[in-house]
Amino acid sequence: MKIEKTQTGGHMAFVLEGWLDTQAAPELEGELKSLTDDVQSLLFDCRSLEYISSSGIRQLVAAHKQMGGNLTLIHVSAEIMDVLNMTGIAKRLNIE
Repeated sequence: MKIEKTQTGGHMAFVLEGWLDTQAAPELEGELKSLTDDVQSLLFDCRSLEYISSSGIRQLVAAHKQMGGNLTLIHVSAEIMDVLNMTGIAKRLNIE
């Protein structure tokens, strides 16, 4: 898993590449825990995300809660969208 992040003002963007699974989820969790109070919204660019497990979904839900709902997913593949729909999480997240 590769995570690239960019902050512009109160907005943090993460580019996720590879598999967000049990092995990679702690890395994303660490990134989320290190966010400062000035970050008001998150964007996850999923263009290069190949797979997401329940551990990865748990991190998305945690980020959603941490940001008070100010979280957006973009460029979500059909395969990842299927998983998000099957778990019901897609209804709770802002997906563009």
